[in-house]
Amino acid sequence: MQTNTMASPSQPRWQFFRAGGFDQVKLESGADLMHLDQLDQKLWVALACPTTGLEFDAKTAALIDTNQDGRIRAPELIAAVKWAGARLKNPDHLIKGGDVLPLAAINDATEEGGAILASAQQILTNLGKKDADAISLADASDANKIFADTVLNGDGVILPESAKDKATQAVITEIADCLGTVMDRSGKPGIDQAKVDAFFTECADYEAWIRQSESEAATILPAGEATAAAAAAVQAIKAKVDDFFGRCRLAAFDSRAVAILNRKEEEYLAVAAQDLSITAEEIASFPLAQVAPGKPLPLKGAVNPAHAAALATLQTDAVKPLLGDKAELTEADWAALQARLAPYATWSAAKTGANVEKLGVARIREILGSKAKETIAALIADDLALEPQATGIANVEKLCRYVRDLHKLCINFVNFRDFYDNDDEPATFQAGTLYLDQRACRLCLPVDDAGKHASMAALAGTYLAYCDCVRKGTDEKRQIVAAFTNGDADNLMVGRNGLFYDRQGRDWDATITKIVDNPISIRQAFWAPYKKLVRLIEEQVAKRAAAADDAATAKLESTAATAANVDKAKPAEPKKVDVGAVAAMGVAFGFLMTAFATIAGYATGLLKLPFWQVCLAVVGLLLLISGPSMLIAWLKLRKRNLGPILDANGWAVNAKARINVPFGASLTSVAELPPGASITADKFGERPSAWPKFALVVVIIGFIYSLLNHYYLIDQMTGGKWGKKPPADEQVDRAGKAGQKDAAEAPDASPAS
Repeated sequence: MQTNTMASPSQPRWQFFRAGGFDQVKLESGADLMHLDQLDQKLWVALACPTTGLEFDAKTAALIDTNQDGRIRAPELIAAVKWAGARLKNPDHLIKGGDVLPLAAINDATEEGGAILASAQQILTNLGKKDADAISLADASDANKIFADTVLNGDGVILPESAKDKATQAVITEIADCLGTVMDRSGKPGIDQAKVDAFFTECADYEAWIRQSESEAATILPAGEATAAAAAAVQAIKAKVDDFFGRCRLAAFDSRAVAILNRKEEEYLAVAAQDLSITAEEIASFPLAQVAPGKPLPLKGAVNPAHAAALATLQTDAVKPLLGDKAELTEADWAALQARLAPYATWSAAKTGANVEKLGVARIREILGSKAKETIAALIADDLALEPQATGIANVEKLCRYVRDLHKLCINFVNFRDFYDNDDEPATFQAGTLYLDQRACRLCLPVDDAGKHASMAALAGTYLAYCDCVRKGTDEKRQIVAAFTNGDADNLMVGRNGLFYDRQGRDWDATITKIVDNPISIRQAFWAPYKKLVRLIEEQVAKRAAAADDAATAKLESTAATAANVDKAKPAEPKKVDVGAVAAMGVAFGFLMTAFATIAGYATGLLKLPFWQVCLAVVGLLLLISGPSMLIAWLKLRKRNLGPILDANGWAVNAKARINVPFGASLTSVAELPPGASITADKFGERPSAWPKFALVVVIIGFIYSLLNHYYLIDQMTGGKWGKKPPADEQVDRAGKAGQKDAAEAPDASPAS
């Protein structure tokens, strides 16, 4: 069905086609593509799709995905079409496609188009094709690749090999090591001007910070080069030393608190009951030493074992260099020690240039004293000077890719023409064809996580089989989901093997790992209840047979054991009649008789009916049993659609892309013999019985005869020789009518006057 939308003179006159149960816009001209921004996005089939997992050029997809988030959205597709159309004289070239772009098609009337044309001509000249009137995508890609592999390629990013002297190369390497890298057009890590500026700023800040410590060494570095170690030793034990002197002050305030401040005896008992360790948590929480009013802190000897090492380090690294060789530390000494180190703490907290600190101040001063900054800046400037040429070459390749690929993406995004038109190339989301169970499934999609995908795709109402695919010899692996939309599901089960052909024609071993069960056809739904009944009976028979076998085995074992111990066994007492068992048997017998009587009653009543009514009753019974299954299948098949399957793959499908029964049959083809094929008889095949066909013919003949006989038509057609006679009154009435008819047809026998 084709429809047209009413359009104002300033708007395009859109044409639509009906497929999948909804209207899809036609994109048959360059003007259609250029006006996509004016098409209501509610009429788009999809609004977003992933850049991976598609049969679509990955580099073209990356160019369209301008924000590089791994998804192509409607605004990005519109922008790509606008960009390409503006650089062509006629946007119809986007519809024609192809790998070759005529130079005459490039719009040189604009500055951007003129730059692309000039770059294309330069590429052809460099490739020895100066007189060529068209450029191919291969030509543009080769030129872009050659340009990208050079050390200066117009992107403002330089590599160590961009410099000619080893000194500059070393600085570039150090900048990358300290501040990280940015990616060059060649795909190699490099640095840009922002990295260079940040590096030299940090070098200058770090050098100024070090210079301050050198100019104020007496204050900032009271212990010289050992000041850092002294500060670290003080900081490591500061909290515990402050705690000790605080407890001593509290003990001086009230001597009654001394016992409590030194911890209670019960706490020591709790610790003593365990295996002691010098680093035990319980010991570490105790005071550094015994608390007493005004007591100095011993640095060795009677100190808390958990902190003895830290106190020893404090004594050697801080106390001795700054206060002299002391064995104990008063509270005044502790305050003086911290005061001596306070300038260093302030200076240390103000440190800048930490990213370049690992180079060392000597190397930093060497770099700052050289002309490395100016040399590197000049290299970046030389690189950026090539930016117009590099961008021009990149834009030639970009335009060639857009001419080849944009229309293909549009008819798999704005509409799903490729999917619903079986005569053309498959849709971009179709990964290949799965051959399994004498069927070829063309609706196959790549999957990363089958469990996660199935939770969403199950809403599609489609029978889905998830398969693990492996290529022998290469150890390549992938997962796919295949939609079975024709045939039946009798032989589809987890573990079945098939063969998957991808779009490049490569074959993969495929194994079903997960199934989402949904109706495939109404015909399958008709037989489903009976197949379930047969399976249930088979399972019950198998269970009963297994139970009987187990019981027989147990009885044999019991008999063998009895026979082996017959001389030891006591004489068996005569069995008594179990009244309860007799009653139970009576109830069971009565139930069976009632059931048989009921069935016999229904059968007797059914047999009283004419044969043709019996046939209709049987057909009605079949429909009564299969009807609910068929109804459910019909409802689900009406709702079967592609949307949830694609949404589970990262698409944003904007319409109900339905897969009705006729279209589904085209997506899954069932094996058929080719026209004109001959079949040789199977010498091992079982001889077909003629009885089923004979019985069917007899039933059909009996149905027709019974129906005609019920309405006395057999009697009438045979002149009363065969068939049931009508009632007497009907016979008299029929005879009277026959006499009247004969009288009317007889000649006039009256005498002449």
